[in-house]
Amino acid sequence: MPCKAWPTESRKHACGTATGTGIMKTLTGLVTLGLIATACWLATPEALAEVPAAGAGQPPAAELVDLFISGQDGYHTYRIPACIVTRQGGLLAICEGRKAGRADDGDIDLVMRRSDDGGRTWQPLQRIYEEGGDAPITIGNPCPVVDRQTGVIWLPVTRNNNDVLLLSSSDEGRSWSAPRVITPSVKREDWTWYATGPGNGIQLTRGPYAGRLVIPCDHRVASIADRRKSSRSHVIYSDDHGATWNIGGATDFLMNECAIVELESGALLLNMRSNRGRQCRAIASSTDGGLSWTACTDDERLVEPVCQASMIRYRWAGEGNAGRLLFCNPGSASGRRRLTLRQSEDDGRTWPHQRLLYAGSAAYSSLAALPDGQIGVLFERDAYQRITFVRLDGSWVSSRSADVE
Repeated sequence: MPCKAWPTESRKHACGTATGTGIMKTLTGLVTLGLIATACWLATPEALAEVPAAGAGQPPAAELVDLFISGQDGYHTYRIPACIVTRQGGLLAICEGRKAGRADDGDIDLVMRRSDDGGRTWQPLQRIYEEGGDAPITIGNPCPVVDRQTGVIWLPVTRNNNDVLLLSSSDEGRSWSAPRVITPSVKREDWTWYATGPGNGIQLTRGPYAGRLVIPCDHRVASIADRRKSSRSHVIYSDDHGATWNIGGATDFLMNECAIVELESGALLLNMRSNRGRQCRAIASSTDGGLSWTACTDDERLVEPVCQASMIRYRWAGEGNAGRLLFCNPGSASGRRRLTLRQSEDDGRTWPHQRLLYAGSAAYSSLAALPDGQIGVLFERDAYQRITFVRLDGSWVSSRSADVE
């Protein structure tokens, strides 16, 4: 189905053993675990009933590495994964560490694990930032971006879904700055609830906006009481390597968490969690570096149960190879399950390649193009009991197409 959001010009890197508390199991064994896992999970208003389903198409040689497991290292639950590759090739897995329970607010810290070998082995858990000791202060919604020109990693997060904080690292994520509050420059007076990402930001590489750092976000407005109807996606950006940040364009209402990629033309594609009730993603595009967005349209091919999703550019076109975008979400209209990886070779106009990555309960995810050409996927599974990392061969998703719901 043609997508009206597209601008005119867009049409014409062997798994090893995890350190610390990480547990590795073969994919076959863990799919079985996913099938029998008790679905005792946080019932948010957006979440539909999870009914694990059997399916084929899982990568037969891949191994799942559980990086964050509920109840370990002092945290009740881990949620909201964000995965990023540093300029020197380090791999950072970031998420929220929720101390007292699974709720989206409370005493929540920002934690991380690091790999220096492309996700084969992992260092122990590191706390990036917490505030207030045992006070119910929520630090969350990580959305890191790497400035490929300076090497600095910028990490926007939110405090109590109200203030926007910015941390940074100049040593490949080994240490982090104290946060600075950037709320006044990135949040309007009539905006209430606010989230950065979650997932990852991007740095633009071509056209008049090359070098710009862009972070996908969402917010609600005070004038509309219904929280779904008052929700919009937007972006924030920096043109001076993270020194200052500004508000970009906002989309139509009924949009929510979003992911962003740069297209071959230099235009931007925003892929959004939708509150329209149509069980599919919504998309919009921008030809001015994110300062404005086209009207949001439904992408009926990208089925969703209303959930966050991840999308990255895996490869640019060149040397006879098509460019590749990757998209990952629970590929089911009936619940957060059947984590599915899709590939597009025409900048998201079509998604002909799709593979079932995990058949059981699965929710938020974050994608990364690894230095050795493999694909990294960090995702929530088994009713939010664990956040798991898997390395996939770069050609796996296109080697065949599996049926999705």
